[in-house]
Amino acid sequence: MSRSLHESLQDQVIALDPSSARKQFISARRGGSDELSILADISPQSGINVAQIVFGGNSFQKQAQARFGKPEWPLFWLQGDVCPGTQISGAQAFVVDEATVRYIKLDGRIVGSYWEDDDADYSLLAGILPVSFDATPGGQAYSSFEQIETALSKVGMDFSHVVRTWLYLDKLLDWYDEFNVARTNFFLSRGVFDRLIPASTGIGASNPYGAALASGVLAIRPKHDQIQIREVASPLQCAATEYRSSFSRAVEVTFPEHRYLTISGTASIAPSGESLYQGDVVKQIHLTLDVVQAILKSRGYEWADTVRAIAYFRDINDLPAFDAILKERGIAPLPLAPAHTIVCRDDLLFEIELDAMKNLLDKAVVYA
Repeated sequence: MSRSLHESLQDQVIALDPSSARKQFISARRGGSDELSILADISPQSGINVAQIVFGGNSFQKQAQARFGKPEWPLFWLQGDVCPGTQISGAQAFVVDEATVRYIKLDGRIVGSYWEDDDADYSLLAGILPVSFDATPGGQAYSSFEQIETALSKVGMDFSHVVRTWLYLDKLLDWYDEFNVARTNFFLSRGVFDRLIPASTGIGASNPYGAALASGVLAIRPKHDQIQIREVASPLQCAATEYRSSFSRAVEVTFPEHRYLTISGTASIAPSGESLYQGDVVKQIHLTLDVVQAILKSRGYEWADTVRAIAYFRDINDLPAFDAILKERGIAPLPLAPAHTIVCRDDLLFEIELDAMKNLLDKAVVYA
C-alpha cells in the first residue's frame, strides 16, 4: 500500500480489479486550510464517478459547485449533527472504468448510477430524499424508502436487490425510534424479513436540502446462479433485530472471482444489546474493532482486505486516538474517511462501517 500526502490530506486509492483497475474506491481525509481541495483529490484520473460522499459543513456545497461546477454524478453531502460546519473532515468516491454507466434521476436530480458486468447488474444510489419535507420525520422516512424503489425501478430493479443501505437522519436522537418504526413497517410491507435484510448504517447528519433524512443504497441483481448473497452474523453481538432495529450486521456477496463483505455501522454494543463503556472513547473504539475483527475472521478476511471504511466520531478530535489504537493493534492505516457525527445512541462516541474484499483467483487486491 502506498499513500500520497497533499497539504495534510491523506488519500488512498484502492483498485478492486488487479488486471484492469476497473473499479476503485478513493478515500480522503484532511485538515488543511483549503477545505474544498479534498474534492479535487478524490476526482478520478480515469473512469466514471458513480458516487461521492462528503462529510462537512453544508455551506460548502454551494462553494464546491461554484469552484468545480455542478457534479454530474450522485453526491451525498452531509453535515453531522454535532459538526460545527466549519470544515470538511472526509470524503469518498467510487469509480468504475465502464462506458456503460447510466445515471439515475428523480425530479431532474441525479441520485444514482447503474452499471453491469458479466456477473450482475449494480445500482448505487446516493442522496435519496423524501417527496415532501413537510411530512412528519417518520413519514419522510417511509417516503424515502418509496423513492428508493422508484429510482431502482428506472433500471428494472427493486428493493429485493438491495444489499446495503445508508441512512443519515437530521436530529437523529429526536426521532430514531420513529424512524425504526417506519423502516420496519416498510420492510414488512415489502416482505424484506422473508429474504435478505440489508446491512446498514444509521447516523445523525443533516443535508443541504432540509429533509429529515438523506438515504443511499447498493443494489445487486445477479445474472447467474454462481452469485451468492447472504447475511453474516456478528460473533460478538446479537442480531440488531433483537432490539427492534431492522438491519443485518453484515452481508457477503460471493462472485466467481472474488468475495465482497460489507459490514454495517458497528459500535460499542454488548451481546445483549446495551451500550458499553459510556464516556470512554478509547475502550469503545477497542471493543468496536474487536467486533468488526470477529466478523472479518468469521468469513476468512483480514484487516488488510479492507477496501473502504468510514469512521464516525462524536468528537472529531478523537481521530488521532483512533489512529494510535490501530497502530497499537498492528493494523495498517485503513482506506478511511472520518466523519464528525453522532451515533444512534447518545452514550456512543464512535462507530465504523467497513467493506472488505477477497480475491478467489490468488490475486491480491491492489493498493495504489
